[in-house]
Amino acid sequence: MPVDKSAIGFNFAMLSSLGRVRSGNEDFCAALPENGVFVVCDGMGGAAAGEVASELAATTFLDHLNAVLPLPEVTESLLDAAVQMANSVVFQRSRRSPNLRGMGTTLVALVLPQQEQEWERELWLAHVGDSRCYRLRGGELIQLTQDHSLVQEQVMAGQLTPEQAERSPMRNIITRAIGSAARVMAEIRRLDPQPGDLYLLASDGLTRELPDETVAMYLSEHRSDLEATCRSLIDAANEAGGHDNITVLLLQINS
Repeated sequence: MPVDKSAIGFNFAMLSSLGRVRSGNEDFCAALPENGVFVVCDGMGGAAAGEVASELAATTFLDHLNAVLPLPEVTESLLDAAVQMANSVVFQRSRRSPNLRGMGTTLVALVLPQQEQEWERELWLAHVGDSRCYRLRGGELIQLTQDHSLVQEQVMAGQLTPEQAERSPMRNIITRAIGSAARVMAEIRRLDPQPGDLYLLASDGLTRELPDETVAMYLSEHRSDLEATCRSLIDAANEAGGHDNITVLLLQINS
């Protein structure tokens, strides 16, 4: 179901779809708007293991932060602790349950600390895997995350072009995942949000179907209604094939 909430300083909406091929949804999106926390996970594993992994990771991440926020200051170590807690819970659950063995999930999250001085604020980004975060500012769409994937490593090594990577049969292989080992290396960075910024968290069910130019077009044309924008992006991804689950979360910084 779509969710559209408003709070001082931001609006957000999120929506997830099965797509046109899958029978179950291994994506999971969630938010704690009162603490400015937003997360998207894309699970993997046999049977329903991917669904378990993504929901478990997202809810653990949110629960950990909900227990400590709000704080005067959010730090990289605080977010890493939340990621590591999510990783540990998924990893231990997979070890205890034979039918969940080997499950894992991506995770991409934004944390917007609630501060008294509205524009002396910051935005934190954490990610593991190939779910992505984008920012639309001044009509320009920029990818803020770099996929933790085999083909991305090959692109960086000059072994593949970005176009070849998109067509590679190995493009689904990720090199980092929540729950695949006892610890995980997350990329965490502090961003400088500006009034009017629009941030997109998305599973690869969106980004595999739609080129960045198309995503930018939908974000630019429909940003006055975030819920409608989520629906438009998902509809477009389904029309392009809908080969995977599709999840979109939009966070708009109010001007």
